[in-house]
Amino acid sequence: MNAKRYNPFSEELKRVFGCRVHRISVDAGFTCPNRDGTVGSGGCLFCGDRGSGSFGIARGETVADQLEQGKEVMVRKYKAKKFLAYFQPYTNTYAPVATLAALYDAALAVPDVVGLIVGTRPDCLPRETLELLAAYHRKTWFWLELGMQSTLDRTLQTIRRGHDSAAFITAARAVKQRGIRLAVHIILGLPGESRAEMLSSAAILNDLGVDAVKIHLLHVNRNTLLAELHAKGDITLLEKDEYVGLVCDFLERLEPRIFIQRLTGDGGKDLLAPLWSAAKFEVLNAIDDELERRGSRQGALLLQSFTASDTKL
Repeated sequence: MNAKRYNPFSEELKRVFGCRVHRISVDAGFTCPNRDGTVGSGGCLFCGDRGSGSFGIARGETVADQLEQGKEVMVRKYKAKKFLAYFQPYTNTYAPVATLAALYDAALAVPDVVGLIVGTRPDCLPRETLELLAAYHRKTWFWLELGMQSTLDRTLQTIRRGHDSAAFITAARAVKQRGIRLAVHIILGLPGESRAEMLSSAAILNDLGVDAVKIHLLHVNRNTLLAELHAKGDITLLEKDEYVGLVCDFLERLEPRIFIQRLTGDGGKDLLAPLWSAAKFEVLNAIDDELERRGSRQGALLLQSFTASDTKL
């Protein structure tokens, strides 16, 4: 039974596969339209020269070799029995469909790899790519991860995202129309956003019918444009208590059916600030403690609203 006050993705993995399943990140050699000059260069403010969240990946190896090496680690550290191939760095649908299919098939051919997770941008999902992803959804346990980051166009411009909020909404709807499982990334603490603006994105995710959410805090890594701004004192970062409170506020507004894949960012060895975020389990425990202190849980405010409107009938 789930003891958490939110809906953890780990419980879904146990339900589907009946054993310990871990994601293995792989680098398939993609780039990004926000780096190669198609829509921009230099990437998003928070993205480093190896791609966002790409530390620990065995670069330069084939997809199969990366997965085999990752399997050894996951078996040794976590006693994992099955694995999901996670195409993570940069934009993993930014290639012709034949190239994508060859890479995805190579991952699924590795023993004990039982599914795929593909991370991408909303402006890299043309119709033929969506149809390919729908085909993988039908034949394996497939998830698409889509970076939203913010619902505000002014914020997307500030972080040099290279697309607007309408592009995300259009892409998310196209993904869900095809029945593909969709996980969305959002960042709390982006420059210039008020608490109310950050929390308002929960309603949009609810309305779009997304299946999972990854909540990140804005953290600063080395070799990013954000690091340059932070060095100049132009960026204000959240304190730990602020972030914990925001996450709990966000969870209370998020439908209980939505799986939570992440509750905090992870800067790894490249982390510059905030240093408190490096103690990941302390942050996760603080979120658990705050929800318990409130006597609250994921979707609590939605339930209150429903109950109140029902009483008026």
